[in-house]
Amino acid sequence: MLLISCPNCGSRDETEFHYGGQAHVAYPENPNELNDREWAEFLFYRDNTKGAFAERWLHSTGCRQWFNMLRDTVSYEIQAIYPMGAPRPDKAAPAPESGTASTAPDSTTTGTAAPSTAETSIATSTAPASTTAPEGATK
Repeated sequence: MLLISCPNCGSRDETEFHYGGQAHVAYPENPNELNDREWAEFLFYRDNTKGAFAERWLHSTGCRQWFNMLRDTVSYEIQAIYPMGAPRPDKAAPAPESGTASTAPDSTTTGTAAPSTAETSIATSTAPASTTAPEGATK
C-alpha cells in the first residue's frame, strides 16, 4: 500500500487517490486539424517506461485537487510530488517526504519485488520478528 503525500492534506493512504494517467501530455494546438490516427495517438498512446515516470493524481476523497507525482514504476518509490503546471523535477533530487510500498509476500502489490539482501548479512537470531504494524497502518 502506498502512502501518498498530498501537497494540501499531507500523507494519506493510496485508497483516497485516483490515478490520472501520464503527466505532461500537451493538448494539441490545433485539434481540428488532427486526423483520426493523430487523435488516437493523443488519446491512447502513452509512455510505458521502466523507472521514473511522471503521473497525475487526484486526491478524490480529500481536497479534490490534482497534482503530479514522479514515481519509480519498478520499486514504487515516490521521488517527488509537485503541483500541476510545474515542470518535472530532476530525477536525481528526491522529495523530502516519499511514499512507501510493501513488498511482503502478503502484499497487494504485483510482481516479484522483494527487499534486497545484497548489502546485509543474514544471521540467525533468537529474537522474535517484530509483529507491530508501522504507524498509520490499518488491519
